[in-house]
Amino acid sequence: MSIHPTAIIDPAARIAPGVEIGPYAVIGPRVEIAPGCRIGPHAVIVSHTRIGEGSAIHAHAVLGDTPQDLAFADAPTWVEIGANVVIREGVTIHRGTKPDSATRVGDGCFLMANSHLAHNVTLGRRVIIANGALLAGYVEIGDGAFLSGNVVVHQFCRIGRLALLSGGSAIAQDVAPFCATYSAARNRLAGLNVIGMRRAGFSPEDRMMVKRAFRLLFRSGLTPAEAIARIRAELPSGPAQEMADFAVGAKRGLCGFAGSADEE
Repeated sequence: MSIHPTAIIDPAARIAPGVEIGPYAVIGPRVEIAPGCRIGPHAVIVSHTRIGEGSAIHAHAVLGDTPQDLAFADAPTWVEIGANVVIREGVTIHRGTKPDSATRVGDGCFLMANSHLAHNVTLGRRVIIANGALLAGYVEIGDGAFLSGNVVVHQFCRIGRLALLSGGSAIAQDVAPFCATYSAARNRLAGLNVIGMRRAGFSPEDRMMVKRAFRLLFRSGLTPAEAIARIRAELPSGPAQEMADFAVGAKRGLCGFAGSADEE
């Protein structure tokens, strides 16, 4: 264990062997840090935070502060960070708001400088959040999604697996899996994240099924219920079915497609 002499660590914090803690870092009570973690200079882990093995918290990040929610009543809530997560400079992650709830970051996520996760946000595995992106309360992000710089996401929205949110997108509805949004636009899909699907190892057949499901959901003129029924009947397995399942759970509605066939 390597702890700089200027770091301030609460006696109730649990620091595993092999953790590095830099100058002027502050570690509060009810904080648990697993082996192999690195806490950078001036980072502040306020309280009620668990950090998984091999994660890196860079300078001036603030984790585990109380939520920005007027309904919060000083309940015991948590921030839970997975293994091998990178949290860069100035990132803020707030605790859950309801008793015994948590804000969760999955394994292998990468949060770039000055991004923000509000209370009860849930990130899947290998999610990338670029500089300045802001996620409001209860937002859910699927595995492998990429949120570009200065994206803003409204509370309770869901972003599907391998979705790509382009820079400056404003999102107030759900973004279906494998879809991409327009840059600097509100609730507008630009088409499919084809490159992301290829990098994730999707076969040509799977990509074709996703494209067919996309057309049924967003270009056929069918109601969502009709499009989901068609997907169930015509594409009964694979990632197309994942799009249908996601659409069924869209309480805020789905971001729509407003582009051309070429963009799709």
